[in-house]
Amino acid sequence: MATTGLPLSAEKVRRYGGTVMLTLANRITLFRIFLVPLFVMVACYYGQSVDRGEPKEWMRYTALAIFLIASLSDGIDGFIARKFNQVSRLGIILDPIADKGLLLAALITLAVANWEYELPIWFVVLVIARDVVVVVGSALLHMINGSVQIKPSVPGKIATMFQMIAISWTMLQLPHHHWPIFAAGAFVLVSGIGYILDGLRQLSHPPAASTS
Repeated sequence: MATTGLPLSAEKVRRYGGTVMLTLANRITLFRIFLVPLFVMVACYYGQSVDRGEPKEWMRYTALAIFLIASLSDGIDGFIARKFNQVSRLGIILDPIADKGLLLAALITLAVANWEYELPIWFVVLVIARDVVVVVGSALLHMINGSVQIKPSVPGKIATMFQMIAISWTMLQLPHHHWPIFAAGAFVLVSGIGYILDGLRQLSHPPAASTS
C-alpha cells in the first residue's frame, strides 16, 4: 500500500504517457474505493451483532475478506499500470485516495464498532495526526516555496505494513493483538518525524535559493 504522498512522480507520468482515461488500472482502483463503504457497513453490522450478544461471525470474516481483497487490489492496479503503460493522471489522484480511505476507514471502524477486540483510540489519533501534519505541511511548503517533494520513506512503508497487520490481526481476533499495534504506532511516529524534518529541510533550502 502506498504511503503518504504521490505514488508516482510527474516525470513518470510523462514517461508513461499520462492521460486522463479510465484504464483497467483505474477501474481496479475505483473498485477498491467502492469496497471501502462496503467494508464499513459489514464491520458495523458485525459490531451491532456483538452488542446484542449474538455475534454473526460470517460478517466478521466477510469484513476481513473485503479488506484483504481491497489491499491486494492495490498491488494489482499498480502492477498493471506499470506493466501495460496505463499510468494516468486519474490514477495518480485516485490511488492515494483509495489507499488512505481504506486504511483510515478500517482503523476508525475497528476503534468504535464494538468488536470484541478493538483498536485503541490513541493509535487511530496518532495515524490521523501524522497524515494531517503531512497534508498541512505540504500545503504550507507549496505556498512558501512554490513546490514540495514528498517521497515515501522506509519507516512510512513499514508503518503501513504494520497497520495492515494490526487491522487483520484484530479482525481475526487473535491473541497478543497489541504487538502489531505498538509496532505500527512506533513506525508511524518515526515516519511522521521524518516527514517533518524533511519539510524543514525543504523550507530552509527553497528551490529558488539552490545553485546548479
